[in-house]
Amino acid sequence: MDSFPKSLNPNKHLREQFVSNLPGSSMLEVSALLNNVALLMLLRHTFCSQTVNDACRSLKSYLASVALDYVFLVLPTLLIFTVLAEWVYICMIGLLLLLVFFTAVKRTYSLPYMEGPNASRASISSYRVVTMFITCLCILAVDFRIYPRDYAKTETYGTSLMDLGVGSFVLMNAVTSRQARNIKSSMSWWKAAFKSTTPLLLLGFARLASTLSLDYQVHVGEYGVNWNFFFTLAGVSILTSILNVPAEYSGILGSVILVGYQSWLTNGLNVYLLSNERGTDVISRNKEGIFSLFVQPGLCYLGGGSKSTAISTAIACR
Repeated sequence: MDSFPKSLNPNKHLREQFVSNLPGSSMLEVSALLNNVALLMLLRHTFCSQTVNDACRSLKSYLASVALDYVFLVLPTLLIFTVLAEWVYICMIGLLLLLVFFTAVKRTYSLPYMEGPNASRASISSYRVVTMFITCLCILAVDFRIYPRDYAKTETYGTSLMDLGVGSFVLMNAVTSRQARNIKSSMSWWKAAFKSTTPLLLLGFARLASTLSLDYQVHVGEYGVNWNFFFTLAGVSILTSILNVPAEYSGILGSVILVGYQSWLTNGLNVYLLSNERGTDVISRNKEGIFSLFVQPGLCYLGGGSKSTAISTAIACR
């Protein structure tokens, strides 16, 4: 059992229990939640594409675009993830019907992005915005009862919306990396790694210091005692900088890493990671976060390879 000193904060243990031992939901429900967000984005662009195109021309247009984003994206997503969670499938069907209706009415439906090289950049930008928005919403909402417990992170096995967080950020960083874009850096690998990881390490240590000083609740089973999300991203960045694989081969390497790690899990690693016993060494205290560094680079390589394949396919189809 854990031998760490107990907190003097009477509410800390209750808050930790509130986000612990959760079973999650289903992959179908998670897909429905994400499809709702995608449909909201399409509705926003279909109904108000002209404002999006003109948003950068004046302050008035920009403020109008921000207001429309709130009405079409922020507020509906907040409602679907909280008070409308029981009707997530009905919401998805309703949004799909609205999209079909507005598309049929306009008859000239097109996304407000140009075609060509900038099309993929705009799509990736939308993905990054949505990922950041959903992450912030879930992190802020998970401590409240209005947020369904099925959407919070699972304890051991299962699927939930918040389980996608770290993987989504790793994938997001992969598709925008220099390797995926076939851009060669003039800096050496260690300088590039230092430049990209310094902000993440600073944020990681800042979060660690703040949680310790404020005696804030930390779910140890998520990353470990001292580890956190920023340390994971920094570790992935360092490892992928050391092993700089061409984009056309990164997908193969990523698949090998993922298959190998899954085999390692089924052959006994899962017993160690799921155990409540911890030693006094750094690895044992932070085993969940440290061992995730063996698999997250695989997802990063797979994301970079997927983007390279998609770009090559698009070029070949023109």
